Amino acid sequence: MGTVAESDAPAVDLADPGFWQLPAPARAAAFAELRRLPAPVFVGERSRERSGDRSADRPAKGYHALVRHADVVEASRTPAVFLSGPGVTTPEPARWVRLLFGDSMVNLDDPRHAQLRRIVSRAFTPRLITRVEDDIRRVAARLVDQVERHRPADFVTSVAAELPFQVICNMMGIPEEPRRAILDQVDHASENTGVARPLRSRIRVPGRGLRALARMQGMVAELGRERRRRPTDDLISALVTADVDGRRLTGRELGAFFSLLLVAGVETTRNALAHGLHLLTVHPEQRALLLGDLDRHLGGAVDEIVRHSTPIIQFRRTLAVDHRLGGPDGTLLRAGEKVVLFFGSANRDETVFTDPDAFDVTRTPNPHLGFGGGGPHYCLGAHLARQEMKVLFRELFTRLPEVRSVGEPELVPSSFDHRVRALRFTF
Repeated sequence: MGTVAESDAPAVDLADPGFWQLPAPARAAAFAELRRLPAPVFVGERSRERSGDRSADRPAKGYHALVRHADVVEASRTPAVFLSGPGVTTPEPARWVRLLFGDSMVNLDDPRHAQLRRIVSRAFTPRLITRVEDDIRRVAARLVDQVERHRPADFVTSVAAELPFQVICNMMGIPEEPRRAILDQVDHASENTGVARPLRSRIRVPGRGLRALARMQGMVAELGRERRRRPTDDLISALVTADVDGRRLTGRELGAFFSLLLVAGVETTRNALAHGLHLLTVHPEQRALLLGDLDRHLGGAVDEIVRHSTPIIQFRRTLAVDHRLGGPDGTLLRAGEKVVLFFGSANRDETVFTDPDAFDVTRTPNPHLGFGGGGPHYCLGAHLARQEMKVLFRELFTRLPEVRSVGEPELVPSSFDHRVRALRFTF
């Protein structure tokens, strides 16, 4: 079985920014069509060239689109074949950027990835985890207090973004004073990932994003140096003092980890919370079921929100060796070729999920890939994200049972994440 060539594929161009501006049902239908193909489609990525007075598109590089649940799981759980090291985002990070800012764990393979993950895992002591869970409850209660008192209009800025950001800052031991500046840097660093934008903006924005990343990592590196001298009871102290096989995080590694934790931990949880409130508004029968027995249904509701919304849409991998996807008779992928794991499509795979487009808080089993497809790059923060969502929704629906979204969420067209810019709400 071979790869479906561009000429044989349906009229679905995943590399076209216009595709990601289509309504969600249209994109879901396109992915359903791709899942029915006998093999992954090859997507040619195009670059703009000027020729005299005319500009022309020409095929450049490309990737095989993995849209089925089984294929995404296989690629995720075969890390020696499907490498993360060349870069998992689109476009792949430039070498000079990685040298300057350090490598994020998502862009590493073993043994470096395993070594860093062991250091980070060692820092998450039972005592720290217990304290973080208590802190989630305190932050959630305070945010709902503020909602009751001030009746803000936007759920994203007042609640969904605040909860994970404050929890992560408390966990890391970030002082109150620089937090607003750090949140601004996070927004600047991630605001255009996977987003189609005009050429002038494409030229200007990367510099702005890199400056934001440099400022953010500089703040954290300074805190790391201070914690080495005078450790306290926080995650930064644990990371810079943890000794695993004679290794601890360097200042640059600490900055890269903090950037990953903020962008991955804040952005994804923020978007899942916003999508969750809207889903529970537009599916009143599911909302009634959840509120009728929170203890029974809340955990399932959180996983169904993550499956249905899939905050991270895609990650890349690079083939280390020739490999047949799906077994000896499967699609032959060549060493050096790229694949893209489309988690959102995998989470709607009809062979795995009954009525996959339905939102069902009682869905079981629910083997969604919203936190990744397993393997060494499965999301380190999956437990934290689930806890944040469960605690906040319990607090909201217990104290403000009429809370609901108003109108449609304001989405950012992106091929990378399912981002919500704003969501009006009331109670």
